[in-house]
Amino acid sequence: MTDTIRPARPDDFTFIHAIAARTENARFIIDEDDAALAAHVAAPDRDLVIWEDGGTPQGFALFAEIGNPAARVELRRLALATPDAGLGAPFLRALIAHGFDGLGAERIWLDVAGDNLRAQKTYARAGFVHEGTLRRHWCRPAGDVADLAIYGLLREEWQP
Repeated sequence: MTDTIRPARPDDFTFIHAIAARTENARFIIDEDDAALAAHVAAPDRDLVIWEDGGTPQGFALFAEIGNPAARVELRRLALATPDAGLGAPFLRALIAHGFDGLGAERIWLDVAGDNLRAQKTYARAGFVHEGTLRRHWCRPAGDVADLAIYGLLREEWQP
């Protein structure tokens, strides 16, 4: 498998929208408009990325808090084009490597909806540690309020 992480471009926005708009993702991912995606691309403290496998886009993610004095980076809105295809682990490995090696992070953290048990298991298998839960913290796109589980991974805990 030849996988790469590369910066997103405006011609990737249709791909991102297609993933974010999937019915199974609607509860967990906000489908931002092109202006918001372009703002992520342009912002120095964010990195909207595309994960390619064999030259074909397979997923996207957004890193935030780049340049933070504590060297932490937040991983947001990660999703695959083809769920249930066995790509979750390599996708997450590539994102973690990009966060630590590409962005110079000492800590990568993320949050996940409390009822997204599948994602929580994937993060734990990748080495992320459950650090706590913010109860009734996030208003989903549909308007209901969900708990957020916080996960973190330190550089010294990472097993490439």
